Amino acid sequence: MDALPLDNQPLMSDDFAQRARELIEAGRTIDSRGWVPATSGNFSARLADGRIAITVSGRHKGRLTEADIMLVDADGRSLDGQTPSAETRLHTALYRRYPDAGAVLHPHSPGSTLLSRLRTNSVVLEQYELLKALKGINTHECRIRIPIFPNDQDIPRLANRIDHWMDEHGDIHAYIIASHGFYTWGDNVQEALRQVEALEFLFDIESRLHGAPTA
Repeated sequence: MDALPLDNQPLMSDDFAQRARELIEAGRTIDSRGWVPATSGNFSARLADGRIAITVSGRHKGRLTEADIMLVDADGRSLDGQTPSAETRLHTALYRRYPDAGAVLHPHSPGSTLLSRLRTNSVVLEQYELLKALKGINTHECRIRIPIFPNDQDIPRLANRIDHWMDEHGDIHAYIIASHGFYTWGDNVQEALRQVEALEFLFDIESRLHGAPTA
């Protein structure tokens, strides 16, 4: 049977319910580590039909329910009347660039926030065993660059700046927004969550190495 046009598909589906459950569980995990304080952060997962399940604006990520996950189209337009995160454009830009990406996670973690106060432009991670937790890396003998972008309340302008940087420099595993948090993505929620955990550990280590005292 041919696929139905998006306008004729049921708004909520088994696919949506599964992605919502995965985002809810990821929210609990990330919140338990103290990486999404208050109502910060936003998470999304792409459905098989191209629509995107994303957290509703202003919801606590450690206490998400299915009602806190909404649907937007590939351009970030609400499909159910709810208001998505103000940073939805950053999610949709990543899905357009990375056709295999199935999830985008954005915590406001201490390690990434602190490191962005110690560094400008980018963070270089090299010779760490934990780099093998990132997609496509199978040895510690590698070097990756995580760009840092100035925070900007104009999200379309920020998304364009990030896109232009990647056009010039190539694919990356994550990026940091200065004094804000970081974005990473994966083929599915589980892979993206693994990268969140690995990157935050590495950001914390780099912060300690370069100017931040330990507790």
